[in-house]
Amino acid sequence: MSTSIGNKNRAATASGALAAKWDDYYHEGELSGAARVLAENSHLLPVAGEALDLACGLGGNALLLAQAGLRTQAWDISPVAITRLNASAAGLPLSAVVRDVLAAPPAPLSFDVIVVSRFLARDLCPTLLAALRPGGLLFYQTFSRDKAAPGGPSNPDFLLAENELLRLFDRLRLRVYREEGCIGNTQHGLRNEALLVAQKLD
Repeated sequence: MSTSIGNKNRAATASGALAAKWDDYYHEGELSGAARVLAENSHLLPVAGEALDLACGLGGNALLLAQAGLRTQAWDISPVAITRLNASAAGLPLSAVVRDVLAAPPAPLSFDVIVVSRFLARDLCPTLLAALRPGGLLFYQTFSRDKAAPGGPSNPDFLLAENELLRLFDRLRLRVYREEGCIGNTQHGLRNEALLVAQKLD
């Protein structure tokens, strides 16, 4: 077996194991609404265009995008999540497909809106920038290392450092940013996560 074939087989095995893990999670998981970054800032969405909910899970973001009139794609590695999302999306301009977003990322200049919530792959960030069309919007929310309460991943690879989301997308024009850390009354506000809305100007 050649090295390249061996590497492909190992990647396929890893992808299959990851899909099985998330299938178990989404099989019983409750449908949820859109992430805060999108729900609270949906007034910034364009009136028309192509949108992507990346690593969509059960698709709360995708459903909001489609209900807003955007032609929406939703990608996730879990067949269970995609099956459940498609059942919820009848009649909407939404296409949900099983897709390993790391192995098959979005093409350049393919979307007017990209939404990512509770997913972090730093190597994918430049690709997301390239996938936005001029004027396009990125809505991003995920877990941070600065925790006010238990929850979220424990692996630091999947946790944002302080202000890291700003640095990852510093080529975009910032429209909204929240990262409240552990200061003040931690029973209120946005805790354990950071969120960003930013725009590609050219």
